[in-house]
Amino acid sequence: MRPALLLALALLAPAARAQVAAPASPAPTVQVVGFDEAVRRAAQYSTSAAFAAREVSRAEALLWEVRSGSLPLVSAGGTVTHIDATRRQPGAGTVLVPINQNNESISASVPLLVPSRWYQWSHASDQVDVARASQADVRRFVTLVAARAYLTIISQKRAIDVSRRAVQTAAAHYDYAHTRRLGGVGNTLDEARADQQLATAQAQLEGTLAGLTRAQEALGIAVGSDLPLDAGTEPDLSGGPAAPEEGVALAEQGRTDVILARHRAEAAHHLTRDSWADWFPSLNLNAQAYRQDPPTATTPDRGWQAQLVLSFPLFEGGLRVGQLREREALESEARIELASTLQQARSDVRTAYANLQHALAGLEQNRRAAEQAHTALDLVTQAFQAGATTSLDVTDAERTARDADSAAVVAEDGVRQSRLDLLAAIGRFPGE
Repeated sequence: MRPALLLALALLAPAARAQVAAPASPAPTVQVVGFDEAVRRAAQYSTSAAFAAREVSRAEALLWEVRSGSLPLVSAGGTVTHIDATRRQPGAGTVLVPINQNNESISASVPLLVPSRWYQWSHASDQVDVARASQADVRRFVTLVAARAYLTIISQKRAIDVSRRAVQTAAAHYDYAHTRRLGGVGNTLDEARADQQLATAQAQLEGTLAGLTRAQEALGIAVGSDLPLDAGTEPDLSGGPAAPEEGVALAEQGRTDVILARHRAEAAHHLTRDSWADWFPSLNLNAQAYRQDPPTATTPDRGWQAQLVLSFPLFEGGLRVGQLREREALESEARIELASTLQQARSDVRTAYANLQHALAGLEQNRRAAEQAHTALDLVTQAFQAGATTSLDVTDAERTARDADSAAVVAEDGVRQSRLDLLAAIGRFPGE
């Protein structure tokens, strides 16, 4: 075939390929956030974090309510009484009850000895500590969700790059096969195989673009945004102790779920330990100052009174015994939960270290496989153009190279996720 004819056919090939698959429409522009900013916004604005903050406020309000029972109570009151007629003593005419009476008083009740209320105050303070520890654990959870969504976006972008390169390679193969058929040296089978490979690569590209959209929406939801968000630069997730034993020690001291379980166990222990106060008597001082208008024979115009009230419960049907047994059961459950949380934390640390090592080794092998797959693709393509192989060999080589690139992307994401898992396992994320 003459060179001029081959050149003309090659110029026609892009137009023919354009009829096979139109380029994908550009994705809408979304706001780009950095990794630290995404984590910060998730800890502050996500629904779960906001709910946990309200729970802390509720625990603090309950503390104020319980504390009020151990503090003095001062109240003021007044009455105005009007009856149908003045009551007089028969015969003497002495006024017994006037037609109008006014009374104003100020009362105070001071708890002098109320051990059960004092311990309720202390236990409510323990619950505030539990609520704050729970808030920290919720923040850890929501920031991990946001971090994983952020890393997924980075992985999806890498997958898109792989898919686009696969489309370009398949398009070049299609162009060559199409040009050969038009020039009379190729065949329809080779062109159909190249067309099929191009369509497969383009379908994979559309799938990765859809995956990016889902990941961006997930990141927006994770940080409490009404709009999708895009990831910026790749974060540095390196760090952490080199030995699993050191990581276990850090997890036992710094992980928020361990701290929460420990606070719950301590609060349950305090509640059981202080149950003796339910058997202790209480002593209250009640005082009142008043003004009576008009005064009566038994009530002067001004006066005051005070009382010491001692209360000692002797029998209440077994209520306090039942409460003690319930508290002992709750303390036992809390200690079991703490032991289980510590066990899970140690397992997470060991698993994270092992997974990171395997992920790094797998990434190295996947990158080597991808490199060799592209080398094989170049060799097969050159052999096909020289007439030494068939288009089926090229199609298989393209598919293998695309799969190897995709596996490398998955391995890279696996390393990032493993590093994140390690930081979370030892209690170093976010910023712990």
